Amino acid sequence: MVLFPVGVYIEWWIEKINIVRISVKLAKTFPLLFLMLGTIVVASGSEKEALFAGGCFWCMEAPFEALRGVSAVYSGYSGGTVENPSYHQVTKSDTGHYETVKVIYDESIVSYEELLEVFWRNIDPTDRYGQFHDRGNHYRTAIFYSDDAEKRLAELSKRNLEASGKFKEKIVTSILPAGRFYKAEEYHQDYYKKFPDQYHAYASGSGRKSFLAELWKDEQWTVYEKPHERELKSKLTELQFAVTQKDGTERAFDNEYWDNHEDGLYVDVVSGEPLFLSIDKYDSGTGWPSFTKPVDSRFVVNKADRTLFMLRTEVRSRYADSHLGHLFNDGPVDEGGLRYCVNSASLRFVPLEDMEEEGYGEYLRFFEE
Repeated sequence: MVLFPVGVYIEWWIEKINIVRISVKLAKTFPLLFLMLGTIVVASGSEKEALFAGGCFWCMEAPFEALRGVSAVYSGYSGGTVENPSYHQVTKSDTGHYETVKVIYDESIVSYEELLEVFWRNIDPTDRYGQFHDRGNHYRTAIFYSDDAEKRLAELSKRNLEASGKFKEKIVTSILPAGRFYKAEEYHQDYYKKFPDQYHAYASGSGRKSFLAELWKDEQWTVYEKPHERELKSKLTELQFAVTQKDGTERAFDNEYWDNHEDGLYVDVVSGEPLFLSIDKYDSGTGWPSFTKPVDSRFVVNKADRTLFMLRTEVRSRYADSHLGHLFNDGPVDEGGLRYCVNSASLRFVPLEDMEEEGYGEYLRFFEE
């Protein structure tokens, strides 16, 4: 008999074929035990914090957590006068607080400007009374700056968005000095991971999801296009076509990349969109390629999948709309806790030495860190 000291659980699941596995995972808690075992986590010297208010904080965690270089995102309250407010106080009384997310990031990997871009792409900055169907002062949008440099960058990004003509109405998102951040109740943290059914229903029902999809639908990377179906049938193998176009699933432990250990980049087999790096690949024991994060969150889309009498989060490529696999919250805790379970048939592997030649040179920097 084998005994595991902490965080052991057995997860039974079916991935479109009858595959059952046992997953063992250490819990996030028990930090004292980790120290006793000699595991010490040392914060990076380039780690910083950023505060953003984008309406309901449930919907603002996921976009930031998908970014490379972001180690954690916390939901909470900021901008008000009441100390240690509760959710009930913030939503039912005039505390002055905004629903806010605190983003912990490594500025040597992801810049503050990139965080600002993600922020603007996930809100309606013209709404002065809330966000989408959510009304109230606590749902207003704001960027909280911690120093003059962040203030300049926030103001510049706001002016650039105004000049872009993307919005006909005035942009009213506030840019304010950062105050104290109060972490929200635990059930609010990682809500989209804990309660995917409720989260997807809320994101759709609030009007946020459809608004953002319509707003940014014309922003295409022209180099990444989906060929006509006739071309796809001639270009792809029968399995690749079934997986990417018909949402199929390949066999576990019997696919091209599940045990590939070479350095390089995994791209969409249909369009070439950059999806995952080898440095973020790990052995999950499932028999499919598993990654902790995408290389560039702009090319990955998460959707609710209610097939097989269950709710899962499906992962698709943005421009080719290829079915890639599913997203689970049982990944490595120290890497954010996510597992992108992807079909090899949806991928094409570009070796490290070929990345520059094939036009993916901008991602080589991640192998130098």
